[in-house]
Amino acid sequence: MADNSPVKQILPETSSSRFLMESITATHDFDVTNFSLLDGVGIGKYISSRTFSSGSGDWNMRLYPDGDKPMGWVRWNRAAYVSIYLCFLGGESAAKAKRTKFSLSLLDKDHRVFSVKGKKKGEKRRKVWRTPKHSTVKPTSFHNKWGSLFIKKSHLKELLLMSNDCFTIRCVLTMIKRQAKTAIEVPRSNLHQDLANMLKDGEGADVTFSVGDQLFHAHRYVLAARSLVFKAELFGEMKEKAAPTQHIKIHDMEPTVFGWLLHFVYTDSLPDDCNDNADRIVAMQHLLVAADRYGLERLRLMCEEKLCSWLDVQSVATTLALAEQHQCVQLRYVCLRFIDCPDVLGAFMETEGFKHLSASCPLVTKEILDDHLGQE
Repeated sequence: MADNSPVKQILPETSSSRFLMESITATHDFDVTNFSLLDGVGIGKYISSRTFSSGSGDWNMRLYPDGDKPMGWVRWNRAAYVSIYLCFLGGESAAKAKRTKFSLSLLDKDHRVFSVKGKKKGEKRRKVWRTPKHSTVKPTSFHNKWGSLFIKKSHLKELLLMSNDCFTIRCVLTMIKRQAKTAIEVPRSNLHQDLANMLKDGEGADVTFSVGDQLFHAHRYVLAARSLVFKAELFGEMKEKAAPTQHIKIHDMEPTVFGWLLHFVYTDSLPDDCNDNADRIVAMQHLLVAADRYGLERLRLMCEEKLCSWLDVQSVATTLALAEQHQCVQLRYVCLRFIDCPDVLGAFMETEGFKHLSASCPLVTKEILDDHLGQE
């Protein structure tokens, strides 16, 4: 007798699912400058890279200039080593990943993997490259840091001499997940590119800014959505009744800086050419002032980060004065740490920037000199 039950009729004769391993790889370079200033901070003391992501997981690298206190290495003189660790900071996808692979390598000034002399005469040089045992890790709430003593300080000296007291740590991180295969692949968002094109083309623009000898065409609703200051200026009660296109004169700002500001407003990122600008430090200082002026907190912090990475003896005074005037606490701290070295302090006090700092921020100058005298 045939089985005509409804269940039998609606079920297919066979069914199947297909699974595959998916991987997401991220590479992050941690640039370390003026390493000699870090030497001697003490075992277990570290500096951290910026947070970077692989999938939905957040990670960073920690550099221990005088070594860490890893279990199983008690027989070694840890202070004779530089330790580097990869740290898992959180993220559901990374925590649920089947496994995660990573490698840590030391790069020279040309971004080539640095190699050290062999232990025996005639032995080939060995690249400074580390991976964990079995090359995979599994983040948990109890185990979220992996690394090693990494390199002897005696070996690192060669690289520091070649690269002006600087080096780069590269982490290549791959998160491997098991996912069901689907027929639909969703592309990454290109909203930022569409908005950048809208700014560049000027189509539909309803406000024009005059900055120096240049005109910038923009869209009032985009500006107002991104900045309360622009919103008040363009739509506030005090503005005149809007003509089809508003014309606004911007004072005390360079056209290049205002162009970078608009690029950020439309794309939430800095333009690529900001790193190649001949006067990039001065321009970035002016951009920080502009970000503060228009209430763009993320842009202000991005400017602080750039200025921290570009610090030198000639620029630290003006950068410190800027940090003081605009309450940039983190930037101020980094500037003072940079100055807090006898070799740097002497050269710093002979710059024109120091004279400017003394005139504009005398209390900061007094703080620096008092700290220096207190160390003598």
